[in-house]
Amino acid sequence: MSYADTPAGPGTPPGGLDDALLKVLFAQSAVGLLVLDPQLRLVRANSLVEGVGTEEYIGLRFTEAFRLDDPDGSEQLLKRVLAGEGPVRDHLVRGRLRHIPGDRIFLVSAYRLDGPDGPDGPALGLLSAVVDVTERERARDRETALAAVRDAVGGSLDVAATCRAFIDALVPGFADLAVIEVVDEVLRGADPPVGPLPPDTPLRRAASGRCEAVERDEVIRGHPVGGTRRLPPRTPYALAAADLRPRLVPLTAETPWLAADPDGSRALAETGAHTLIVVPLTLRGAVLGLVSLYRCGAAEPFDEEDVSLAGTAATRAALAIDNARRYEREHVIASTVQRRLLPQTERHQAAVETAHVLLPGRDSGCWFDTIALSGARTALVVGGVAGEGLQSAIAMGQLRTVIQALAGLDLEPEEVLARLKETADRLAHERAALPPSDSLQGEELRAGCVYGVYDPFTRTLTVARAGHPAPLIVGPDGRAVPLDAPEGPGLFDTDSALFAPATVTLEEGSVLAFCSAELLADERAEERITRTLAHPGRSLQQLGDDIVYALPDDTRSAGAALLLARTGTVSEHRVATWDLAQDRTTPATARLLVRDRLQGWGLDEDTVDSTELIVSELVTNAVRYGVPPLRLRLLLDTTLTCEVHDGSTASPHLRHARTVDEGGRGLFIVSRLAAHWGARHGPDGKVLWTEQDLPHGGTQ
Repeated sequence: MSYADTPAGPGTPPGGLDDALLKVLFAQSAVGLLVLDPQLRLVRANSLVEGVGTEEYIGLRFTEAFRLDDPDGSEQLLKRVLAGEGPVRDHLVRGRLRHIPGDRIFLVSAYRLDGPDGPDGPALGLLSAVVDVTERERARDRETALAAVRDAVGGSLDVAATCRAFIDALVPGFADLAVIEVVDEVLRGADPPVGPLPPDTPLRRAASGRCEAVERDEVIRGHPVGGTRRLPPRTPYALAAADLRPRLVPLTAETPWLAADPDGSRALAETGAHTLIVVPLTLRGAVLGLVSLYRCGAAEPFDEEDVSLAGTAATRAALAIDNARRYEREHVIASTVQRRLLPQTERHQAAVETAHVLLPGRDSGCWFDTIALSGARTALVVGGVAGEGLQSAIAMGQLRTVIQALAGLDLEPEEVLARLKETADRLAHERAALPPSDSLQGEELRAGCVYGVYDPFTRTLTVARAGHPAPLIVGPDGRAVPLDAPEGPGLFDTDSALFAPATVTLEEGSVLAFCSAELLADERAEERITRTLAHPGRSLQQLGDDIVYALPDDTRSAGAALLLARTGTVSEHRVATWDLAQDRTTPATARLLVRDRLQGWGLDEDTVDSTELIVSELVTNAVRYGVPPLRLRLLLDTTLTCEVHDGSTASPHLRHARTVDEGGRGLFIVSRLAAHWGARHGPDGKVLWTEQDLPHGGTQ
């Protein structure tokens, strides 16, 4: 029922109540009111609809009066109300008014005005309530932008990722264009300079972004991400970096400072930027960089409230960048320590070709090593200390030093890891004994290691592992070779289980891949690596590169170590082996055999004489104190190795004989003539061995 149908009271003329209601409603309503005819043309408006309640708007269509961004969508919505599909309440629309600059946001409600036939008949028009909520929505947008900065910035310890997150949080919700520049030295981990920023300080563009409405992003293309620039003098950028205060700058063709930066002026003109906010990135008086925010085209210009938000957001970004910078500096130090503690070049091995790949990343505790052992054997090691930073690199260096010392004792792989774990336990106890105020006191230590020894004479690989993946093996035919190496406890675990070795016999030309755990993180990693290794014609370095190329991106960021080895044998022309009798004349026979062979190899007379004496003493010791079988072996490589094997397990000891003693000087003489000497034990006895350095690195 319409107001026209309502019975009039005594003394009230027909229709007078409707007129009175409309008059009071339009005069005293707290919101803007519009009356639209069935063609959605403006018939009447009250003064609260700023700029629309004038005669020049009467007769215009609703979408023309408010110049809406989406006129078709709004018109269809109003037509559905006219058709009786129900009212529209609190619908947000964006548009512009002729007498008010910039975009406006309106909250629109629309109600159908029924005709004499009620809801089933044609409508007389619409009554629309319009509220300008521009400031409310802008405040809400500011809160949303600031919340986005709080949520997105600070979750990464990477400077570039932090800057990227900052830009993504502000564009397009708050700014149409945004650029963040960081002092170049800060990106390298150095301490930021104390303000004001010197005018010639290079700034590197760490991140930039634009909204889709900006078709030509010349501001970004003129200075690409990663490029550096020095701030042009007498510009808002230079002033903000000098006094560390933000700037709100209108941009027009007549802006005087644009002449000092012609490249920037041309770029700004092409993007249609009309307002700029420049905010210095400062923290405790130090300057980390600069943030530049632009609004372009029809976007509402920045105001002082926006400057306040930009300053708060920049403070959050500066704190996150500084945290990332501190981490970056520690990471650089840790990476430097790690690299100094690792082998600097590939080491020559008698019968094994090796190559390695060390991927830089967050993990600074992974290591690898190749260690030459007696009898042309080679120890292959890969391990890792979990964690990031300098302390992980230091712990890695300690474990690597210990394992090198243990390898020199000619212990079996499982014995090496058992003693290495004892050292790790002591390190853990030392850390636990630190004062409670020390940050390391409660930090957990975790580490793993795999240790393998390849013997070229038996072509066997013996492996033991402590909380670390087993090596992958591919034969010369391209097929994977299974290696069932039981996993022992991690080096810092409280588990006291024993380490168990595994031995496999390999064909010459087999390829071994000792990988840090990061390289085997996903389910298809083993298949991917073994498939890559099944290319016998490629060098080990090429195979290592191919493995890296196929890695997922997150693996490369974590850092990893890869040690590759291709097995071989010792050339029969460089080895001489004799089975000797357990007889007192055997030392003399051994001297003759040795002299003849060394002369055949073309060694100098001093080396021949020294080797004769060494062999004589070792064989004499084996004849007197050992048991059969007795075997002598010479191996020529970059050094000359002498080995004497007998069936006894008793180890000789170096003695310092007194002047009146008739014996006891044999091993003392050997230790003086040889660069290295030692004993290793096996299931069938022991081997005494010596190594002598050769002039010019040995015979080729």
